[in-house]
Amino acid sequence: MPVPVPRQRAIPAVETGQAPAASPGGTSPEVAPRKEETVENTTPANLTLLLIEDDPAGSALVPELLDSAGKPIRVRTARNLTEAERLLTDDVHCILLDLALSASGRDTDEDELAVLRHVLELAPRHAVLALTASGDAERGAEAVRVGAQDYLFRDELDGRLLSRAIRYAVERKRSDTAERRLAEGRMRAQENRRLERGLLPTPLLEGSSLRFAARYRPGRSRALLGGDFYDVVRTPDGTVHAMIGDVCGHGPDEAALGVELRIAWRALTLAGLCGDALLGTLQKVLEHERADDEIFATLCTVDIAPDGRRAGLCLAGHPSPLLARPGRPAQLLPYDNNGPALGLLPGARWPRMEVKLGAEWSLMLYTDGLIEGRIGEGRERLGQDGMVEMVRRQLSEGLRGEALLRSAVNEVRDLNGGELTDDVAVLLLDRGV
Repeated sequence: MPVPVPRQRAIPAVETGQAPAASPGGTSPEVAPRKEETVENTTPANLTLLLIEDDPAGSALVPELLDSAGKPIRVRTARNLTEAERLLTDDVHCILLDLALSASGRDTDEDELAVLRHVLELAPRHAVLALTASGDAERGAEAVRVGAQDYLFRDELDGRLLSRAIRYAVERKRSDTAERRLAEGRMRAQENRRLERGLLPTPLLEGSSLRFAARYRPGRSRALLGGDFYDVVRTPDGTVHAMIGDVCGHGPDEAALGVELRIAWRALTLAGLCGDALLGTLQKVLEHERADDEIFATLCTVDIAPDGRRAGLCLAGHPSPLLARPGRPAQLLPYDNNGPALGLLPGARWPRMEVKLGAEWSLMLYTDGLIEGRIGEGRERLGQDGMVEMVRRQLSEGLRGEALLRSAVNEVRDLNGGELTDDVAVLLLDRGV
């Protein structure tokens, strides 16, 4: 949890000698506030105060209250926590709690602030002012440490002091909430970076002549990465193994599962597994790690022979890679023997297809976010055919490597008329002569 930022307590005017205590009639003389005491008028209109006080005549404690615009502050009175819970509606902005109130049903022998803790549990989004006996500043300070926005002395209330304290408390609660959300946003950003390192690792290609490029663009609907992942490794025999995958759904659970599958793939590949044996083992990992039986993952794996001229292809419900060679139009690799996505069919098989690459080529693997974007304002999507035509044109313009991937992802976004709803991951392997 984010650590609360200590704040100096706003000292009531009666404590500093700037204003007299309340008169017996419950009103106080007008005292012009000092410049540094002026509160910016950003509090909600028509403030409502909930007074929690067990004295049947407790409302007499509260004098006439006015907000910064001179409008009356509405006051509701609850004699116990049960009534308070009933009266604590969304239009209540601040709670004035008498710390002398009994927290019935709770052990207060060792916790003098049990009633305050209970109120903070009931109203985590509301500003809270603690009311304590005159001279009991230590208890008031402890109430602020526990979670109240400020404390006031019961016998020194006046209308101006309490009105100002309410406005301060509401603004302070708003500021605290903003700080907490900022801290939570920073934590999400850190989680995002950790997930990104897990989903999108540095390839292990030492000793290979192949060139590698990759690009990832998150969808607009999430703060965290989705379940897209990829990896490339070279095994001791000189074979280069590449894969790209996509866990269905979006969110931290799917991203974490993508990380697990990516790490498992790298470990199993380095251990010598490939093809059907590798995908079957990954399916077992998914089945044991997924949070729901309906979650599945698509996967494309390619193992490129040491001579670079041929490869083995396995597809588990995933779009087929795009192969581009000099003097020939870019085309999709065969996908007739495409197996099911991981996690759909127990005991499924994934046939490995032999593919001839040639001496010079570029192989692009991608997730379906690249082909599912819309074209203009209608319902038509780019699709694989549209992607092939787009890449053919970009290749004819001389784009290669990082520039090709950047242009492809940006054009798909532009065709969609804005950010894509799904994550896009693309990787490119090139072999020159």
